[in-house]
Amino acid sequence: EVQLVESGGGLVQAGGSLRLSCAASGFTFDDYAMGWFRQAPGKEREGVSCISSSVGSTNYADSVKGRFTISSDNAKNTVYLQMNTLKPEDTAVYYCAVVEVCSAVAFLTALSSWGQGTQVTVSS
Repeated sequence: EVQLVESGGGLVQAGGSLRLSCAASGFTFDDYAMGWFRQAPGKEREGVSCISSSVGSTNYADSVKGRFTISSDNAKNTVYLQMNTLKPEDTAVYYCAVVEVCSAVAFLTALSSWGQGTQVTVSS
C-alpha cells in the first residue's frame, strides 16, 4: 500500500522559508516521479513541482519558479520542497503524490491517493 506522509508546514511571514518533506513507502521509490501539489481555500488543487530522479529532471509552476526547489533522497524515500521568499498567495495545503510523468506541471497527474497534506500559511 502506497503511503505518503507530508510534514514541515507552518506559519511564516512573507519573505520567509519552509522546507516540506514527504516520506514515501509501499512502492519502489526510485522507479517513479514525484510531485508536489497545493490547494488554497476555495480553489482547485494545482501542481507546484515535480521530480524524476531517474532521468534527473525537475519542473516548476511559473508562480514558484526561482523560489521553490524540489529534491529527493532515494536512500530515505523522501522528497522535499524547499520554499523560499514565500508570499501570502503561497498559502495552501500542500500534498505530495506519485505522478505519472514529470513534464509540464500544469498537466501533472497524480497516481496515488492524497495524504493529509501539510498546511502552509504565509502572513503579510
